[in-house]
Amino acid sequence: MTRQIRRRRGRGTLHLIAGLLVASAIVRIGAQSGPALAEGATMATEVEPETTPPVETDALLAAFQAREARLVTQEAQLRDRLQALRVAEVEIEEKLQALRDAEEALSATIALAESASETDLAQLTTVYENMKPKDAAALFEEMTPQFAAGFLGLMRPDAAAQIMTELEPETAYSFSVVLAGRNANVPTQ
Repeated sequence: MTRQIRRRRGRGTLHLIAGLLVASAIVRIGAQSGPALAEGATMATEVEPETTPPVETDALLAAFQAREARLVTQEAQLRDRLQALRVAEVEIEEKLQALRDAEEALSATIALAESASETDLAQLTTVYENMKPKDAAALFEEMTPQFAAGFLGLMRPDAAAQIMTELEPETAYSFSVVLAGRNANVPTQ
């Protein structure tokens, strides 16, 4: 019996300690949950939906809008430049065509002038060939050696020889030197 009494007394102590621990837990939960519940109730009444975006979002939005405005401006400038380049390209092409036309007209004019000059020289040479050698020699005496040698080179050899015989020996010699050296500087290869 004594053993049974001891067992009962040991069991009662354990029950008592367990009961005290449960009571302590209930007191702690009650003590901490009261302010938490009160704070939650006040937060529920104070919380309102946020209507203004945070400052960071405003700054990002402003930066994106500024960048978009810059890009639109740059795009417009590029379009304007491209259009100006197209216009300039058309104008350059028109001016190049005008230059080509002017060059062709100038070439035709030069060819006409050269042929007219050659025709004039040929006619003048024919006149000198048909003159009396003594009269032609008097004209050739007044000419510079380069100028007179040019005509003598264009004449028939027999007419040039008759005029040369009527010239003073020094003048005929200077004409001969010019005629002989006319083609001296022409490349042979």
